Amino acid sequence: MDWNALIQVGLFALIVLVLSVPLGRYMARVFSAEPTWLDPLFGPLERLIYRLCGVHPEREQSWVEYAVAMLLFSGFGMVLLYGLERLQGLLPLNPQGLGGVAPDLAFNTAASFTTNTNWQAYAGESTMSYLTQMAGLAFHNFVSAASGIAVAIAVIRGFARRSARTIGNFWVDMTRATLWVLLPISAIFSLVLIAQGVPDNFKPYVHVKTLEGAEQVIAQGPVASQEIIKELGTNGGGFFNANSAHPYENPNPLANLIEVVAIIIIGAGLTHTFGVMVGDRRQGWVLFWAMGLLFLMGVTPTIWAEQRGNPQFTAMGLNQQASTTQSGGNMEGKEVRFGIVDSALWATVTTDTSCGAVNSMHDSYTPLGGLIPLVNMQIGEIIFGGVGSGLYGMLVMAVLAVFIAGLMVGRTPEYLGKKIEGREIKLAMLFLLIFPAVILFPAGVAVVSRAGLAGISNPGPHGFSQILYAYTEASANNGSAFAGLNANTLFYNATLGFVMLFGRFLMKVPILALAGSLAGKKIVPPSAGTFPTHGAIFVVLLIGVILIVAALTFFPADALGPIVEHLAMAAGKLY
Repeated sequence: MDWNALIQVGLFALIVLVLSVPLGRYMARVFSAEPTWLDPLFGPLERLIYRLCGVHPEREQSWVEYAVAMLLFSGFGMVLLYGLERLQGLLPLNPQGLGGVAPDLAFNTAASFTTNTNWQAYAGESTMSYLTQMAGLAFHNFVSAASGIAVAIAVIRGFARRSARTIGNFWVDMTRATLWVLLPISAIFSLVLIAQGVPDNFKPYVHVKTLEGAEQVIAQGPVASQEIIKELGTNGGGFFNANSAHPYENPNPLANLIEVVAIIIIGAGLTHTFGVMVGDRRQGWVLFWAMGLLFLMGVTPTIWAEQRGNPQFTAMGLNQQASTTQSGGNMEGKEVRFGIVDSALWATVTTDTSCGAVNSMHDSYTPLGGLIPLVNMQIGEIIFGGVGSGLYGMLVMAVLAVFIAGLMVGRTPEYLGKKIEGREIKLAMLFLLIFPAVILFPAGVAVVSRAGLAGISNPGPHGFSQILYAYTEASANNGSAFAGLNANTLFYNATLGFVMLFGRFLMKVPILALAGSLAGKKIVPPSAGTFPTHGAIFVVLLIGVILIVAALTFFPADALGPIVEHLAMAAGKLY
């Protein structure tokens, strides 16, 4: 990394550090029902929503009731979105006269946005009407993100409470996440994006003549209002097919900075929310520093690999060095507005979290540059992570880390005063095993079936990487892609749709069960044999456990894709 890269990454990290603390403490007040300055505005609306929906906010739920409410809400929302897509040709706010979406694509898209994945096997500007974009996709951008935050808060209560049978109320947590957190931030920054040139209108597409005399269609629409929530809620689905590489979604470096900070800020803030709600802010800082170090371990090699470029070009005598007349390195698939550093930073952040928005094409990265986004997702997207999912995924790894530490010293492991016993370890391992199972099995089917192989655009290891990346992002609810894969087929729409559902909801159930189990436990006072979890030693142990688990699970698959592709490139071979 050169000085330019160090300054840009350092500035980004400083902004996240400064903003995450007050945001995290604010969210702790919101979900603890403490007074906030937004109460006069949203309090009456919240009470009206509960009255209309028949919700009793004072009645808390067991983990089973919480999980059932979450699953029923998500399932009902998915059915509504599917119906909206299929019927959009008959509905208003469709100035382009777009017809209904095909059944398999509608299922895939409904599953994608319900699970906060926002994987898109279609071009938004030529497939979805304005009504579908707003009432269907943008709606799920809010509520799927709020659902993830709600589950994270329920898990935090599991660690914070003692001898309790409840972990909160899903309807209350989701409503407060939407009204007090997502909506006000989105409203403010959508106006900022409009000021930077992002459109937000209901105009029909503009038809213009190019200098060559050809006709060009320039898409319009309610873009800014969807753009900010897709980043803030780590959703990632773009209004346009080019996603955040499109100048109408991401017009300049300032807009790019705002959007990439929005992607990570709630995940970073939730670490401090955790520290406040469990009564020990040091515990939140431990999670923050572990995530921060893992972020730096990913962004550094990504920028280095892209700035270094392709060694085969160097062997041909081509100059890949940065200078005043050229950017140098590997600029394939990247926007000149952002260059290598901002593109690689975005690629790292969007796969550290479960966002999936892209301002460059990951399929065009060097093998090592493309490996890091893949590994970020295989880790479980716990490096700040999606809104909520990153935090509870990291807490599962923390439970596993203290279990391993307990085995080392021959003592029953404890975390935040709660004894980690057989039930908790079984639930944690179930959570960890579901994730690779729903990636590797369908990916294996795809690489040995004609329907799966028909979608790849490159033979050899890069084609395998395209398939592995697709099922990894689907299970991780990320939504980014090695864009060379043609996934708008019956095979991929169906298999990726089910993988997204399994990756979201099969993993939420055991984590809520873990929260319920922990909430019922008493707090054990620390003793001389208690392993401290608030210092640098635990940060190192936690990072080590994360990397070892990911390597043991996914290294054989990665070796067949990006790693062997890198070795082939270094040896001067092309696929």
